[in-house]
Amino acid sequence: MQGRVSARSAGLLVLAVLTAGTGLFAQRTGYSNEEFSRRRRALMDKVENGVILLFGESLPQAGTHFRQDNDFFYFTGVEDPGAVLLMAPGTRESFLFLPRQTPREIMIEGPNLLERPGEAPGFAAIHPVDYLDEFLARTLPGRGLALHVRLSPGDSVDNARWETGIFAARARRCHYNDRLSADQHRVVELKKLYPMCAFRDIIPAIDALRLIKTPEEIEIMRRNGRISAEAVRRAMLASRPGAFEYEVEAAAVHHILRNGCQGLAFTPIVGSGPNSCVWHYSRNGRRMREGEVVLMDFGGDLDYTCMDISRTWPVDGRFTPEQRAAYRTALTVQKACIEAYRPGVTAEDVRRHVGRVLEREGIDPRGLTGGIGHYVGMATHDVGPRGIPLSEGMVFAIEPGLYYPEQGFGIRIEDTVLITAEGCEVLTAGVPKEIEEIESLLRSR
Repeated sequence: MQGRVSARSAGLLVLAVLTAGTGLFAQRTGYSNEEFSRRRRALMDKVENGVILLFGESLPQAGTHFRQDNDFFYFTGVEDPGAVLLMAPGTRESFLFLPRQTPREIMIEGPNLLERPGEAPGFAAIHPVDYLDEFLARTLPGRGLALHVRLSPGDSVDNARWETGIFAARARRCHYNDRLSADQHRVVELKKLYPMCAFRDIIPAIDALRLIKTPEEIEIMRRNGRISAEAVRRAMLASRPGAFEYEVEAAAVHHILRNGCQGLAFTPIVGSGPNSCVWHYSRNGRRMREGEVVLMDFGGDLDYTCMDISRTWPVDGRFTPEQRAAYRTALTVQKACIEAYRPGVTAEDVRRHVGRVLEREGIDPRGLTGGIGHYVGMATHDVGPRGIPLSEGMVFAIEPGLYYPEQGFGIRIEDTVLITAEGCEVLTAGVPKEIEEIESLLRSR
């Protein structure tokens, strides 16, 4: 019998269609459910009483695929917007809270895990998020009056926690932009409702876990390293005198998306000529010219892991003598750093080794000393304390650079590396960086 279908009936019909079959809403990431359960247990082992509360991203980002908050995803693997995670260390239970969806929301966006609880094993229960306050009121007295929340800034796909704080401070230069972050607002509201609780920052414990990559993370980062390196190699082949910087960018972006990356680890940098001296240049709109170099800084975002690669090459296929000399210095420093990386090594140990190598090679360091670069992981500038000795499972980028604005060129060479038990594994080794290799590749265009 034909007739009018109500909005609710239409929504339920769409839900039935969407959830039929297998894998329609399976997460794209390559982690097992057990990986997230292990991470939650490891964090709860670090907390004696109270509850741990983490909030996910509340809304999809405009113009791009949704990317969950790093800390929230690390412990859940859940990519639904508006989710909240509560962990109870005393009973080692985890609870997930999600917004109720209207039939229309389900029809437009698809159902969240409230409608698909079987796809999120490992949680004691999944509740509507409007039950969270009552759950806390019922739970806190018996679990210890402590709320472990994010008091430090969050990080993003490209910015570390300290950078998030800096950018927030810059926004407050104009009082019309002066507002609390989502995390700060949540803490204010929680303190209103639960003033009897002690509030503690959970971030030091989270960062200690995120700093050392798990075996599953390492395998995904290895794959990302191969994809991102090949993307940069293809970008090199797309460069030529008269081409635009964005053509080089497009060749790399095409490759990472075609091979499974969900997006970019950061806005690509493709700087030719004088733009190669601007560290974070990202307009990528200039036409490249003969005799110039192009400096590219690029990386893919695969399953919530980032890569960070920089290469510099001559637009016309051959370095000038000045460019070649600067490049040789930067490359010698980078390779000497990588030689020195192994568990227990400090930044000062690396600098001493670099100094010995440069002296042996008879190379003017031009101010470069070597050292230990920034951490890489869920964020391009990942979490972790600075100045500590290297440990197995750390991943970071090393990027020595020399910049000569008066001569119109800059050089930067960067790889992402993993510290292993024996030394160091270069995850991005698939893109050429020796002078002869680069010039040979460019001759093949």
